[in-house]
Amino acid sequence: MIRSIEQLDLAGKRVFVRVDFNVPLDKKTAAVKDDSRIRASLPTIRHALGKKAKVILASHLGRPDGKVVPELSLENVGARLSQLLGQDVIFADDCVGDGVRKLAGDLREGQVLLLENLRFHPEEEKNDDEFARQLAALAEAYVNDAFGTAHRAHASTVGMVKHVPQRGAGFLMLSELKHLQPLLKGARRPYVAILGGAKVSDKIKVIDNLMTRVDALLIGGAMAYTFMSARGIGVGSSRVEKDKVEVARRALEKAKQSRVELLLPVDHVVAREPKGGVDTRTVDDPIPEGFMGLDIGPKTAASYVERIGRTATVFWNGPMGMFEVSEYAAGTRAIAQALAHATARGAMTVVGGGDSAAAVVEMGLADQVTHVSTGGGASLEFLEGRELPGVKVLDDQA
Repeated sequence: MIRSIEQLDLAGKRVFVRVDFNVPLDKKTAAVKDDSRIRASLPTIRHALGKKAKVILASHLGRPDGKVVPELSLENVGARLSQLLGQDVIFADDCVGDGVRKLAGDLREGQVLLLENLRFHPEEEKNDDEFARQLAALAEAYVNDAFGTAHRAHASTVGMVKHVPQRGAGFLMLSELKHLQPLLKGARRPYVAILGGAKVSDKIKVIDNLMTRVDALLIGGAMAYTFMSARGIGVGSSRVEKDKVEVARRALEKAKQSRVELLLPVDHVVAREPKGGVDTRTVDDPIPEGFMGLDIGPKTAASYVERIGRTATVFWNGPMGMFEVSEYAAGTRAIAQALAHATARGAMTVVGGGDSAAAVVEMGLADQVTHVSTGGGASLEFLEGRELPGVKVLDDQA
């Protein structure tokens, strides 16, 4: 059983909270560009503070590959957190060592200490036991609120946990598990999964695992062209993973045997090159030579929207096209709006992190769906049916 932060004895204790503050920073000023991940952990941090805990926060930022990279410092993240919390946040210039131990030891009840980027140390990603013990020595309780890193067995997500007297999950982690678990077991039917993005290779295990659970799979994005190739439909110069055509063919066959509707686009917004400001046209199958599909067309969008309109449960991961360019954003927008309408009439709608989450946020629809996951990779691995190491280690029975 995974205990909630509410079940832990935090009063007067040093509580190590693993958060996911891997936020985008402005290249010139290093200020936080999007603070939604910081805001997502505020309920957990505030709960700990309300219980008179001494709060120690730790996160990674970017990919410094075990080296100190000044522009990936969490210092400005701490400044933004301080504004959001309305209190000072003490910032440590490292995450282990004598200086950090002293700062942690001197913390008073209701104070917050933010450690420097965990990944400045190669030992973090290696799940090095000595490094994990040093992190654990800072605290008397451990809380993981970083679902986005739960699929990684790192020192701060797995290694240190067994060295801390009590452990539990923060509110963000619990919310993720609450909304994702039904997608694998007990989802209300009809149940539809919408999968997009560039690569079949990223999604094939999810497709395989959901095949026996959903009523329909709606495919979009560049991965649709690999499926179309498997069906022998001409895709022009669209992006195709040639080494995955056979994998796509097997998935189509499995869908047929499982009596799952697997829908592919029937029309496409195409151009000669993948960028904005060029001539675009909408074509039906097959895509003419010299043109590449960059978004689903209006007929496909209408048919997908109609299908979503008849569902009780929807999972969506991956955009329908190159949505960051306005000419190719209509398909992704149509899906996002369809999810909002489905939620309004009582369907459970889950957006699985990554680009689709970014699209929903950008379109101002994040609060109009049931749940937007903070972990793209973690939510996909969860829906592949894999045990996430950062979740498993919190289970007292594990």
